[in-house]
Amino acid sequence: MNKKNMFALLTALALLTASAGCGAKEMTETTDAPIVAEKSNGEAVMNDAAGAPAEAGEAADDAAPAAAPAAVDEGAYAEAEYDMAAGDADFAYGADAKLTARTAGSPVLNGEFGAVDGAEVADDVLTAEPMPAAGEVGVLTAGEWRDHDNWGFFANLVNTGAIAFPSFGLDPTHRVEVTVHDAAGTALPNADVVLTQEDGGVLWTAKTDKNGVAYLFEGAGTGTSVTVTAPDGATATETLPPLAADTQSETPLCTSRSAEITLESAPVLAPDMQVMFIVDTTGSMGDEMMYLQSDFTALTEEIEGETAYSVLFYKDEGDDYVTRSSGDFTSDTAEIKRALAAEYASGGGDEPEAVAQALTAAFIDQHWSEDAVKVAFLIYDAPPHDGTEEDLQAAIGTAAEMGIHLVPVVSSNGSRETELFGRAAAICTNGSYVFLTDDSGVGGSHLEPIIGDHEVELLHDIIVRIVNDYRQ
Repeated sequence: MNKKNMFALLTALALLTASAGCGAKEMTETTDAPIVAEKSNGEAVMNDAAGAPAEAGEAADDAAPAAAPAAVDEGAYAEAEYDMAAGDADFAYGADAKLTARTAGSPVLNGEFGAVDGAEVADDVLTAEPMPAAGEVGVLTAGEWRDHDNWGFFANLVNTGAIAFPSFGLDPTHRVEVTVHDAAGTALPNADVVLTQEDGGVLWTAKTDKNGVAYLFEGAGTGTSVTVTAPDGATATETLPPLAADTQSETPLCTSRSAEITLESAPVLAPDMQVMFIVDTTGSMGDEMMYLQSDFTALTEEIEGETAYSVLFYKDEGDDYVTRSSGDFTSDTAEIKRALAAEYASGGGDEPEAVAQALTAAFIDQHWSEDAVKVAFLIYDAPPHDGTEEDLQAAIGTAAEMGIHLVPVVSSNGSRETELFGRAAAICTNGSYVFLTDDSGVGGSHLEPIIGDHEVELLHDIIVRIVNDYRQ
């Protein structure tokens, strides 16, 4: 018996074994049944057009086997034909590999094959886990919340002890809201705004958005003045009013002050846009990875104007990599789609992930344009590691100084500390907080954030709206 037929027989035996021993879980017949094959050692991944369903009776063009790594013996690989209702799909399969077969309306069956010896197949070769039906990864639902637009609500949460900060070194609870405009009242975007204390030390630096608004944060200090510098060099300094608490308490935990500054300057708009996706690719992020892989092109088609993209993937120490970038920003969306299609969720294993390293790579190591509106989506489900507070403060402070709006997108199984870190990061960078919801029925359960009334929308629509709203 040749390798091809032998492996097909072993695969069939494995499926029968799992059907008998795992509650007789069945694979629904469908014409939308993509095959996703990946090596468990992380060296290769194959799918049909990044998740696009294959037509009945035929395999996707790019479902061809990936080349076996040179370091693996040739005998460790076998070619197999896997026959499903959707048709045949050829894929390379190693002795140390995992098969994922997903069909519409059915669970995913994951096959963990050890070193296959003759006709021996492990009894526990298949296990089931819930996954979205084929072609439905674009239906992820989410909500959006801006604490800056609901500051009274946020202040009450903090002052009553419902939530507490700092979160991993980020403290957004003492803000200064600065509005900059010209003599006619026209908003002045892209101006540098610096908050200083009495001894001249700088507490925070930010840029005004398209509405001429910048948010500064006092942290453990007390700001005394704000200096604004417009893109054309015009400058002005304003002394801050006395501190006024958002509560009647003598020792408020949350405060807000405001300043309005007029400059003899003309508005200078940023003509272009840069959008980065910072994506946790550990094992629990499969739904979100498939969403980006399937929906990225549709997103770019609805995002207005000239836009350049980049993707920063991250896992954790001890995984295949800690951070991996798609490269410099590019308007070649096909290049970004290829980078997304090459990645898959694996690794991790504990809750904290390399968030600090990811944000450092994204905001400090990556080159961002001076003349672009900048938005970064952090798609994640786990908080940073303890002990990374200084790195996180540096990364978020750099993002605020450069005018990068960070939009955290909290995925399934997120914890309360994951939420509070995301909200703090969004507040400090004049961003929005986005969270997936259970309404789509996709993936695990999603944490209900401590917020007010909000709408549930498609994640696709929220991303498009946020990017377009920030555009100048």
